[in-house]
Amino acid sequence: MEKTEKRQRFEKVAGARVQKVLDTLQLLKNCSNRNNYEYTASDVNQMFSEISKAVKGAQAAYVSELNKANKKGFTFK
Repeated sequence: MEKTEKRQRFEKVAGARVQKVLDTLQLLKNCSNRNNYEYTASDVNQMFSEISKAVKGAQAAYVSELNKANKKGFTFK
């Protein structure tokens, strides 16, 4: 089965953006070195709370769009 233009564009754009997120998380992980940086447990909790909210928000947007496609509304049988 041949991929549609929208599917190809999604794979290209979303794939590149996911890789950017992963690369940036690796850079953030590098900041965990206590020899180079000073931080508290509160700092860590605050950072990852915000990251979690952003991830949940992004996921909710996808789920919402998928649910729109699955809603059919009322029809007589």
